[in-house]
Amino acid sequence: MPINIPRDLPAKEILENENIFIMDEERAYSQDIRPLNIVILNIMPEKERTETQLLRLLGNSPLQLNITFLFPETHEAKTTGKNHLEKFYTSFSAIKHRKFDGMIITGAPIEHLSFEEVTYWKELKEIMEWTKTNVTSTLHICWGAQAGLYYHFGINKHPLAKKCSGVFSHLLLNRDVKLVRGFDDVYFVPHSRYTDVSFEEVTNTHGLTLLSVSDEAGVCLATTNDGKHIFLTGHPEYDVTTLQEEFERDLAKGVDIEPPVNYFPQDNPLNKPIHTWRSHANLLYANWLNYYVYQETPYIWE
Repeated sequence: MPINIPRDLPAKEILENENIFIMDEERAYSQDIRPLNIVILNIMPEKERTETQLLRLLGNSPLQLNITFLFPETHEAKTTGKNHLEKFYTSFSAIKHRKFDGMIITGAPIEHLSFEEVTYWKELKEIMEWTKTNVTSTLHICWGAQAGLYYHFGINKHPLAKKCSGVFSHLLLNRDVKLVRGFDDVYFVPHSRYTDVSFEEVTNTHGLTLLSVSDEAGVCLATTNDGKHIFLTGHPEYDVTTLQEEFERDLAKGVDIEPPVNYFPQDNPLNKPIHTWRSHANLLYANWLNYYVYQETPYIWE
């Protein structure tokens, strides 16, 4: 879908150079169609990078998307400039009266904290409750998926013995669900996290359908039976170099960490990583937008 974003958002030039169909406000307003309204709660520290990664996957389809970026009011961002937030982001209190066709809740590097210890947990709970009535379908990513599973179903995360970092193969368990229409039986997804959720709890929870799993990375993709909430524990939006940069950053901090699994050719960090997850990442987001947002959302919200 052509994505309608501010003319001077830094991601715009990057995506245009990749031939992603970007539309600024002036052109968008001249089209007499009903755009889809997507709100993105971006709680990743490098917000500009995450903006580009998500917009890349949301772009270049027949319909128009209006994108609203959201940040927690109860948390002070330390790695994103105040000017960028003031110019391109808004608060939940400013939009909670509105209805949205779709929402994305990103991950955040705060897995060492229990959910109740997170400074903006109360606000996030309010937002997740609001999605039940004001959003057609919500996609939760990584820590956002764990937070959503905990809030909506009481499934808590648990610590791993070591960081789950790498590109892992995933077995498709249920191809009858529209979200994975067109998927191969096995596909690849990057993961980067220190916590996990229980396979048994997800599979035994009424109202949840587990769609894919990895022998190494565990639960990857699950959805509520009505499609209103989708939980994705990996990062298909990641650039090809993202895991490498995370690995090098951790080494620079003196963290005792192994190279990402199945990422560098011959598992040698001196080799340039290969992008093996792009096609399924695009298919996943296209299916979500088509079958769970566009096909389900009302033309006029009551």
